[in-house]
Parts: sequence; structure tokens; C-alpha cells
Amino acid sequence: MNGWPVHTFQTWEDFLEGQVLLIDKPLEWTSFDVVNKVRHLIRHGGRFKKIKVGHAGTLDPLATGVLVLCTGRMTKRINELTAEDKTYDGHMTFGATTDSHDRECEVKPQGDPSALTLSDLESAAQELTGTISQMPPMYSAKKVGGQTAYKAARKGKEIALQPVDVTVQGFKICGWNSPQMEFDIRCSKGTYIRALARDMGEKTSVGAYLSALRRTASGDFPLSDCLSIDAFTERLQTLPAPIPKAD
Repeated sequence: MNGWPVHTFQTWEDFLEGQVLLIDKPLEWTSFDVVNKVRHLIRHGGRFKKIKVGHAGTLDPLATGVLVLCTGRMTKRINELTAEDKTYDGHMTFGATTDSHDRECEVKPQGDPSALTLSDLESAAQELTGTISQMPPMYSAKKVGGQTAYKAARKGKEIALQPVDVTVQGFKICGWNSPQMEFDIRCSKGTYIRALARDMGEKTSVGAYLSALRRTASGDFPLSDCLSIDAFTERLQTLPAPIPKAD
């Protein structure tokens, strides 16, 4: 696929040479949970003392979909894949907010979304399309002065996050059934969809939070090419036994 070794492995040694793995991240798993699981499966199955595995763009625990992993020598090119645009679909729920801007924190009722129209939402989405200055969520992995934002937030502290320029190439509203809005978004790396939900809530004056999210593509890698953790495990079981290492 576009010259990348995507799921081309036929021997355990191929993981050392370098593979790009497309995994459909399960709900409630962190991106590092997936990395650790895949690393364990490869290291154990290939009888390696160690194997490098990393991801090219994190997904929140409550999101699912395309998680791009690199193994072995391919980890040296992981920044190329991280830089790619991302595509998402999901739901935003209006009339309430949460501290994390998704379902991780307690839902707090705010305004009445019943009077909102599709036109209102499309106008708000248009204001959030293009290159925008986005304030990262307090519940994020952003660091300021060595402090990680989400760790500080969980202790009831705040750190001085700064807005970041991101690009939203497309923000399409696919359905509106109050209080829930369906959307498709294509955006640059570093864009927080949770923050877009927060900002949609502010622009419509009723509050909103991200209630479902699925990454449908990362660069040219679509969800249809992803393997579930179970499917990846099953494919590993078809590989020939590793060649014993010479003493």
C-alpha cells in the first residue's frame, strides 16, 4: 500500500525488518494498551528478547478505529505516518458538557438544544472549518513545564495550556436528531475532536460533548484494511515457527 509494508509479514523476522500494522482499536483500550498487546504477541511468538513497536497517532480510550502501528526498523519512519491527516465519524450530544468534553467525566446539563436547527449546526461547523486556533482539552496528554495536563486535571489542578493552530479540511453534519448530531470530520494531526465538540457547544450556547468517535482513516490507510486484535492474533498463529537463535 503506497510502498509501505502493511501486513506483509510472512515470518517473525519480518517484524524486525519493519512492518506497518493497521489495528481497529477496541473501545476502552488506550493506544498504549494496543501497542503493549501487539509487542507482547510478537515478542512471545517470535521468541525475541525485545522488539520495537510504536503508534502513529494516539486515540482516546473511548474512541475506536484506525490505529497505525510500526514495528522494528519501520519505527524510524513513524513521524511520517503521524503527520498524516485523520478522518473521523461520530456523535456529539448537545445540551450538556463534561470536564473532559467526552463521556469520561460526569455529564452536566447546560442548555436546551430542542430549538437548534440543522442550519444552526452547519453555521457553527463552518466557523470551525479551515485553519483554526484550538485550545487543547485539559484532559489531554499536552505538557506544560513538565506537567501532563490530564494528570493535573485528575488532581483538580489546571496548567496553562496554549492554543494550537490546526486545520479542519472538512466538517460535515450527517444527521441531527436532538440532542444528538452525527458528523464526518477530516483534519490535521493534533486536532482534538473533543475540543471541536466543546466549541460547537459554545457557539450554539447550549453546551455539547463528544459521545462517540471512530477514526475511519489515517492518511491513506482506511478502516477497511484494519485487523482486530483477535484477527491479528489468529494471523500470527499461521506463521512458521521462529528459527532458533545460534548460541
